[in-house]
This record gives sequence, C-alpha cells and structure tokens, in this order.
Amino acid sequence: MKIFLTSLMPFLLFLILPDGTWSSDCPEDCACSTPDSILCFQRRSSTIPKEVDPSTKSLYLFANGIEGLTTEDFDGLENLEMLDLSQNKLTELADRVFEPLTSLRNLDLSSNQITHISEECFQGMALLERLYLYGNHIETIHHDAFNGLEHLLELKLQGNQLTSLPALSMPRLLLLDLRFNVLPTLGPSDVQTPNLESLKLGGVGLISLNKELIRSLKNLHELDISGNQLESFPSALKETQGLIHLNLAGNPMDPLKVKDLQNLGELQTLDISSLSLQGLPEEFTQLLPHLRKLIVAENPFNCLCTLAWFPRWLRAQSITLDRTEETRCHFPPINAGKVLERLEHRDFGCPTTTTVTTSTVKTTTTLPVPVTTFPITTRAILVPRASDNPTDKDDSPLPPVPASPSSSSMDPGEEQHFCPPHTCLNGGTCRLDQHGQVECTCPHGTSGMYCEFQNHHPPSPPEADVPMATVSVDAPDISSHQATTTSILLDLHRYIEMRPYIRGIRLTYRNLSGPDRRPIQLSLPASFPEYILRGLQPNSTYTVCASPLGAPSGTDSVCTEARTVAESVSDSRRQIDDQRLTTMLVPAIAILLLLVLIAIAVGVVCYLRRKRAKGHLELDCEPSQLELDGVKAGLDIVALPQKQPQPMTPEPAVQNGNLEYEVLLLQDHCTSNNNMTSHKPSYF
Repeated sequence: MKIFLTSLMPFLLFLILPDGTWSSDCPEDCACSTPDSILCFQRRSSTIPKEVDPSTKSLYLFANGIEGLTTEDFDGLENLEMLDLSQNKLTELADRVFEPLTSLRNLDLSSNQITHISEECFQGMALLERLYLYGNHIETIHHDAFNGLEHLLELKLQGNQLTSLPALSMPRLLLLDLRFNVLPTLGPSDVQTPNLESLKLGGVGLISLNKELIRSLKNLHELDISGNQLESFPSALKETQGLIHLNLAGNPMDPLKVKDLQNLGELQTLDISSLSLQGLPEEFTQLLPHLRKLIVAENPFNCLCTLAWFPRWLRAQSITLDRTEETRCHFPPINAGKVLERLEHRDFGCPTTTTVTTSTVKTTTTLPVPVTTFPITTRAILVPRASDNPTDKDDSPLPPVPASPSSSSMDPGEEQHFCPPHTCLNGGTCRLDQHGQVECTCPHGTSGMYCEFQNHHPPSPPEADVPMATVSVDAPDISSHQATTTSILLDLHRYIEMRPYIRGIRLTYRNLSGPDRRPIQLSLPASFPEYILRGLQPNSTYTVCASPLGAPSGTDSVCTEARTVAESVSDSRRQIDDQRLTTMLVPAIAILLLLVLIAIAVGVVCYLRRKRAKGHLELDCEPSQLELDGVKAGLDIVALPQKQPQPMTPEPAVQNGNLEYEVLLLQDHCTSNNNMTSHKPSYF
C-alpha cells in the first residue's frame, strides 16, 4: 500500500497545484506552483531544505522554525532573486552568509530574533534592492554594515531596539522606516539619502525636527512624525514644499494655525488625530485644495458655529474622513458624543443675527437661502400654530425686507437682522430681542435656549415636518442586532437611505479575535436593508464595513463592530458528557453483542453435535464400556477402522477426564439402534 501511494503522489500533486505544473525537484512539504518559485509555509524544520532547484528565482521560507543559516545552505542558488525568511527563529547572521546569492534583489528577515548586524553580514550583495529587518530585537548595527548596498531602494528597521544609527549613505534609497526605535536626535549626518521619498519616524522620541535634515531631502513626499514629543508645529515643515502625505498624530503640540500649513498646499493625505484639537480654521478650504483623505479622530471638538463649515466642506470636496466613528463632538452637551461628519448646519447653533459688513461679507454671501424670500418661505414651515405667526408686531421686530433681489449688495454700514432656518427646535418660534440677539419661543412641554429639551412628548407636528423631526442625525449608518454564536444581523436601512444613488453594497468583514484576520467580501443589492452574516466563530469580535459597490476600495466606507455570543458552559459540558457517554457505551455494547454472538454460536454448535450424535450414533454402550474395551487407554491408531464416507461428515466426540478423542462411528461391540450390520474394520 505504501509503495502504491508513493507512486501515486506525483499524479496527486499534478492535480492539486494551481497551474497543473509539478517538478520532481520540489522539496518535501513545499509547494512548487511555478517552475521558478517554491513556497514552504510552516514546514517545521530548523534548517533550509536541500533539494532546491538551481533555477529557482523565488524561495519563501516564512514561519518554518529555521534557527540558523550557513553559506552551504545557498550553494548553487545563483539565480535566486527573492528570499523570504521572515517569522523564523534566527538570532544571528554569520558574516557573508548570503554571498552565494549573487542575483538576490529582495531579502526579508523580519519578525525573527536577531540582535546585532555585523560588518560583513550583507557583503557580496551588490544587487540588493529591498532589505526588511523590522520586528527583530536589533540593538546595534555596525557602522559599515550597509556598505556596498548601492542599489538599495527600501530599508525597513521599524520595531527594533536601536538607540543609534550608522551613517546611511545610500544614494538610491527611496524608503526608510525607523518607527518605534529610540532615535530622538536624528540629523543630516545620519541620513545621507538625497533621493529619499518616504521617511517614517513615528514613535522615535523626537523633541524637535531637524531643519537641516528636512532641507537635505529635496525629493521627500511622505513624512510620518506621529507619536513623538513635539510641542509645536515643526518649523522645518514651514519651509518644505512637495509633501503629499503628512502624519502629525499623537503629539502634544499647540493648536494648528493657518500659517503652519501655508506651504503645504500639495498635501493629499493629512493625519492630525489625537492632537487635543477643539476646532479647525475655516481657511482649510483654501489652504489644502488637493486634500483627498483627512484623519482628525480622537480630538475633543467643540461643535459650535465656528465648525459648521467642516461637514459641508467634506461633502463638497469629496474628501474621505477616515476613522469617522472616532471623530465625535465633545461640547456642547447637546452634541456631545455625536459623529461630527453627520451633523447638519442647524446642529451647530449658529447665531441668528448676521451683520453684513466689509469684514463679514465673505461668510454671509454663501448662505443658501436668499434674504428676500426668507421670512415667508422658511417661517411657514417652522411655525405649527397660528398664535406664533411671525407677522405679529409684538413678537417680530424685524424691519421691512427690501423687495429688490440685490439686497445682498448693501452699503457697508447697514445691518440686516433675520433668523437662520431651523434655529429653534421642536416647533419653537425664532425671534430677535431688543438687542438683536436670538430668542426662541418654545411650545408647551419644551425648554432650553433652542427648545432642545422635551419635558414630555409634544404634539405631533404637521405632516410636512415629520421627516425633519424624525431623522436621527447620530444614528449609525450600519448597525448589528440579534447576534448568535455563529451569526450577526446587520441593519443597512440608513446606509441605503442616505445613498439612494448606489446600485449595490460591498460588505467586508473580518474576525478581530481569531488568528486569521483576512477580510471576506460580499456583494449585496441595494434592496437588502437587512442581511445576516452566517458561519461566524462564537465569542469573537468582527469589524464590518459597507461601501458602494463598484466604487474604489475605501470610498464612502462605513464600519461598525459586532460580537458573536459565546457558547454556554452547560451546552459544552453536555456535549463533553455526551461524547464521554458515547465513548463508553459503544465499546460496551460491541462487547456485549460479541458475547451474545459467541454464546449463540456455541449453542448452535452444541445443538448440532447433540443432534448428530443422537441421529447417527445412538450408542447402546456406556462410556464405561468403551474404557473397559481399551478405547481410551489402549487404542492403536493403526488398528482403528477406516472411516466410511457419509453424506455429512459427523463430528461426535466423547470426553472423559482431560482427554479428548474421536469415537469410531461403529464398533463391533456397540450395537446400533437401527439394527444395521456391523462394518468391517479398515485402515485410515
């Protein structure tokens, strides 16, 4: 059987491999899907496989448990271009260990346990372009360790224990990642890379950003200085031009000023989360014309009138606000906890008196409703009762409204007083007091400056106001309900309602509690306001994101988290008990059945023997007579008579004491019951 399986294995591999190819030189426990690529994942061996074909160009050995490397491991692999040794157990690298790999361009040594990089570790690797050493325990690097790597394009050293760097003189380097080390005093002598495009210095302990370092990087497009100790906006960035991606998150710096961003007009991505910002300057709309992605999460925003422009600007410029659910209002109490992006203009409590002067024309000319039609069209919607009619002389001190549509071009000193739409909530009536300040006349059962508090349920508003009163601005676009151990019910009503233009929904979910966090995507029609995710793992947290089907990934994406219910202890114990009971009962029942079958077989045999003995022998002589005649003691096998052929061979036996012997069917001295004549003795 083993020989058969061995001969069948090549055929099975031919069927299993994706492109139907198979190589007889493929190492054991590895997959060779293409002639020049070998994948050995979780091979569980402390050494590199020896049966690697010399023509191999890509060798993936991640998570194999490899503990050491020697030069002999790579003999004959001059054609190798990609070597992945990540997630193994390497603690050190011998000098010139990779020297036989003269064609190597990509080397991944990440997520090992390496502590030191020696002087000649990477010698002989003149063509190397990408070197990944992140996620190790590297404390020191020899100052000549990277000499000779003149073609290096990417160097990743993040997540180590470095406190100093050798002089990185690499003319072609484009990406340098030093995050999460301890390097608070980086200068131009440390990073001599004139063509660098991406520099990542997050979490290295910077107190200030070296101006000379930034000036020397003429080609810098991406800069990450998040998670440092910068107390003010780095002055080095005020002279920088050409930055496209900037990350300032998590620094204890002062609020951003307009002059800080004046030279950063090319920015497309900006992360200013966790900066303790209470607001943003409205000049953002002019300073960042190319912005496409903004992150302002985990800031204590004051959602007052000075920030009312922000949600409208995001929608008008199609700017993606990442981490939307983490971008919420802190003040005032009426808006506390609400998602900033989902607030409407009326929710910011802007004052209802606007002075159209030379200094304020810029902000008031953008109002969507003309002044000439405002008192008639808007108040007719807001006022539910005739007693609160704004035309009453005692309640409305508004001056006459000019009939000319050009009222917005008034003389610089002239004032125009009016109430913006939807200022008063819950059916309240907007009016101005003698000082020109806004006041709300609240209906019975409501209170507050804007009638925002309801003491009891107010009367139902007119039918035209129902949609405006029932919309919940802080309701999530997607939410989860009725979670079981293996399923989650998703509510997509609001997501579809807020996006009537979409033709479908791309649903992406992943398990945050399990080892496999790869995303799973589903495509749903827009007619599915509810959907049940099935086949989930119990007691696990899932993140679920919805985005319009057909749009680029991440566009208008809304996410939520849901958790499946844990299995009850009683059920699991019952299953264990059932398994134990089954494990005990099955062998017991099998043994019992076997004993019953043996007993039945013994009974049948005994019955047949007795029946044959009675039917064919019926000997008149007693066993004692056979003993006297010497059948038991003195039988000579030669002298026994020959057995005669019978239709059925009888098997009678007589047992006396401990001897068992075969009794002759017929004896001369034993008369038969059927009076047959005696047979003559014969030999067997």
